[in-house]
Amino acid sequence: MMSTTQVPANTLILYSSVDGQTLKIINRIKQSIEGEVTVINVDDKLEIDFTLYNKVLVGASIRYGNFRKNMINFVNQHKQQLDALQNAFFVVCLTARKPEKAVPENNAYMKKFEQLSVWQPQHKAVFAGALLYSRYNWWQTLLIQLIMKMTGGSTDKTQDMELTDWQKVEQFGEHFNRL
Repeated sequence: MMSTTQVPANTLILYSSVDGQTLKIINRIKQSIEGEVTVINVDDKLEIDFTLYNKVLVGASIRYGNFRKNMINFVNQHKQQLDALQNAFFVVCLTARKPEKAVPENNAYMKKFEQLSVWQPQHKAVFAGALLYSRYNWWQTLLIQLIMKMTGGSTDKTQDMELTDWQKVEQFGEHFNRL
C-alpha cells in the first residue's frame, strides 16, 4: 500500500519481439507495477517524450542468436534519455532455459548486448522464451531444430513449449516496481 506522500511512478516499457513472448512477459511484469504504464513497441518508431516518465523497462528478444537491429539502434540513439530514468533491461532467449544461462552474468546474449549497446542498464534480467514450432515456416523450423540439437533442446516440432519461468518474471516485476 502506498503512503499519501508517495506519487506513483509513470513507467515506460519499451520492447521488441518476434513471436510475442517478450510482450507476454511484459504483460506479466505490468501486473506488479503501480502507477501509469505506457507500453511501446520500438518497431512502431514513435516519438517518445521521456520527460513524462520516472522509470523505463526495456525488453528484447533474441532470434537466431541476434538482437533485432531496431532495438540496438533505439537504445544507442536514446542512451541519454534512458540514463536519466531509473531503468532496467531484460533479454528473452531460449538459452535461458538452462539455469546457469538464466542469470545476466552468465548469459552470452546479455554480454553481447553490453558490447553492442552504449546504454548500460542499471538492472538486468534474462528469461527463457518459448519454442513455437507451430508458428515457424519450414526454413525457420529447420534452423531452430538445428540450434536446439546443438544446444540440447527439444527438436520435436509437433509441440510448442513455453519455457518462461513465470515466478522469476514476477519477482523481477516486483523488484522493478520498487525502483
